[in-house]
Amino acid sequence: MAAYSAPLDDIRFVLFDLLGSEALLQRLGRDEASRELLDAVLEEGARFTGSVLAPLYRVGDEHGCKLDADTGAVTTPPGFRDAYLKFVEGGWSGLAAPAEYGGQGLPHLVDVAVKEMIDAANLAWGNFPLLSHGAVSALLKHGEEWQRQAFLVPLVEGRWTGTMCLTEPQCGTDLGLIRTRAEPRDDGSHAITGTKIFITAGEHDFTDNIVHLVLARLPDAPAGSKGISLFAVPKVRVDRDGNTGERNQVRCGALEHKMGIHGSATCVMNFDGAQGWLVGEPHRGLMAMFTMMNSARLAVGLQGLGLADRAYQNALRYARERLQSRSLSGPKFPDKPADPIIVHPDVRRMLLTQKALVEGSRAMAYHAGMLTDIAAHAADAGERAEAEALLGFMIPIVKGCLTEWGVECTYHALQCFGGHGYIAEHGMEQLARDARITTLYEGTTGIQAMDLAGRKLLQLRGEGLRVFGRMVAGFCSESEGNQAVAEFLPVLRELAAEWQALSEGIATRAAADPEEVGAASYDYLMYSGYVALAYWWARSVAASEASGRPEAFKAGKRETARFYFARLLPRTRAHRAAIESGAGPLMALPEPAFGD
Repeated sequence: MAAYSAPLDDIRFVLFDLLGSEALLQRLGRDEASRELLDAVLEEGARFTGSVLAPLYRVGDEHGCKLDADTGAVTTPPGFRDAYLKFVEGGWSGLAAPAEYGGQGLPHLVDVAVKEMIDAANLAWGNFPLLSHGAVSALLKHGEEWQRQAFLVPLVEGRWTGTMCLTEPQCGTDLGLIRTRAEPRDDGSHAITGTKIFITAGEHDFTDNIVHLVLARLPDAPAGSKGISLFAVPKVRVDRDGNTGERNQVRCGALEHKMGIHGSATCVMNFDGAQGWLVGEPHRGLMAMFTMMNSARLAVGLQGLGLADRAYQNALRYARERLQSRSLSGPKFPDKPADPIIVHPDVRRMLLTQKALVEGSRAMAYHAGMLTDIAAHAADAGERAEAEALLGFMIPIVKGCLTEWGVECTYHALQCFGGHGYIAEHGMEQLARDARITTLYEGTTGIQAMDLAGRKLLQLRGEGLRVFGRMVAGFCSESEGNQAVAEFLPVLRELAAEWQALSEGIATRAAADPEEVGAASYDYLMYSGYVALAYWWARSVAASEASGRPEAFKAGKRETARFYFARLLPRTRAHRAAIESGAGPLMALPEPAFGD
């Protein structure tokens, strides 16, 4: 089975050396989040995920979830429920939630680190509490106070879990096509009727109640996405005083049979006049849902990172142990019958690709968590607005790129094992199967690309890109004379200017032909991710050289950065060429000419 141990050394490096979280949190007035406390949380998170969750990873894949067709009840794999009880007992469910609603009020930054550990240890299990975080965010921002007390408090405490119910059989991304109805009732609630599909953790045996946040249409709703409202629909009825009653008219009708994440319950949910409470304003549900969606997209990016890291750990171990042939330049271990495969250039190519993408992605994802804290707690309104703009710009990059790189890294890890990677014994094939879903749910890579290019770049006029550009310029300016990063600075400056020029080119062409946005979006997303990663690798080298860490650690950062700039960053050349080719090569072929 694929082993997992939380990479605490690199996590601490990113949090404290690279991002300077101690000074940042003090400046934000978060004095309670001391280095000592955060270290203790990280240590306990590593212990919990390594000893409780990781051993259940294979169990979940082999047993899966079971549906009782007569009752609609779902039984989770052996050990999953007990692990959740320990999770709640440890206070993990409310780690970053406000203390006034039962949470611990810790920074989102540390919650991001713990989330990575959970996903790496057991992705399928991690899906059960995943959307509770989004539900908490939505209720905090858009709910009434009685809803926060009735729904949010038990969610934070972990006594209940939450879901996000968007997709229907006839519509996925285009939520303007939803048919679920909401009819007003005399008590102020609504009767919710409709079917939702692909609902993660829609039914399970962890808790007595589940709060479904459901998109539906009121009788007077205008057509399209402007006519969608959001409702809290509990599995067990809840009144305005928080009292629970009889079972609500919501039931799991089926479990999806999936390529991976077998231990996660992916449900078809049927609502038959179920009690639901309006969250936020009528017909403004999409705005409230995006609060959940952004939280979920960052979380799914962390899933890609977690799986990639676990795959890399196992590939590295195997490459050090597996004896196969001799080094091309002569035996490196003459006392052994053959050299370990880590001496071979192509194996090193795959290992270094994983290391570069994993460690660079960790920096990028944790920075997004830091932006969440700045946007919420900075004293200066301008700083909060700037953090919001940059976070909004980075969310589709983090979600889209980290999940695509997760698929790539699990592929490379499987390849390092050769034929042994394809069989179940070593666990690589499960990692590869599980990683595949991360590029699909909470918006496919194409949806992230359109959000980045269409909304964040064009509609919002690239404000987030300008903020990132100022970060790059500031780093390059302050690093003048720093020989540790001198080789990277000219490349960073050139790419930052090119990024801006490419963005302006897309905007110009889109003004004449709207298809240009869609044609450029995927390559623009990936181009942006690679440039952002270059920035974080240069900063990682600077931070490691300035730290008191051992030379082996510094060399690891320095040489991996050089590998990244030499071998992976040139991928931007292909993405640039594709962007500049325009929509013509994509749109010229008549539909019938695709073939039968």
